[in-house]
Amino acid sequence: KTNKQVSLNDYKSSKGIVVVFTSNVCPYSVYYEGRITQLIAEFKSKGIQFLLINSHTEAKESEAEMANKISAWGLNVPYLADKDQKVLTMFGARKSPEVFLLKPNGSFSVFYSGAIDNNPQVASDVKEQYLKENINLLLQGKPAKPGGRPIGCMVKKG
Repeated sequence: KTNKQVSLNDYKSSKGIVVVFTSNVCPYSVYYEGRITQLIAEFKSKGIQFLLINSHTEAKESEAEMANKISAWGLNVPYLADKDQKVLTMFGARKSPEVFLLKPNGSFSVFYSGAIDNNPQVASDVKEQYLKENINLLLQGKPAKPGGRPIGCMVKKG
């Protein structure tokens, strides 16, 4: 836990930023941990930055619990607390997990937003990898494809 402020401008040299609204305990967020780990492994070296954001305000979502979570998860990406829900509101996010793929173009624009894929519960039954497909389209300079609505836990407004 570093209490460091993070700005998108810290990553303006990246080819894209994946913002993942997630949770320590939401079952849907937990279902996706392995898939998020794989996406990071696949795309970090290709210039895609991942930022995990926790906007939940319940006790099990505290910053101390977040520090335990990210350390147990073993990811080397920022896991950011948004307890005043400013970032959540700015993106218009409502669920965890919910993803936003940002394209740098001087500032940042949302290239894709929605679900990670079409099967939260069973990774082996996924037919549509919305996020992965759109990261590849972004890297190829092609237009985004719409994906699915995010399915997950509602983020309660604090």
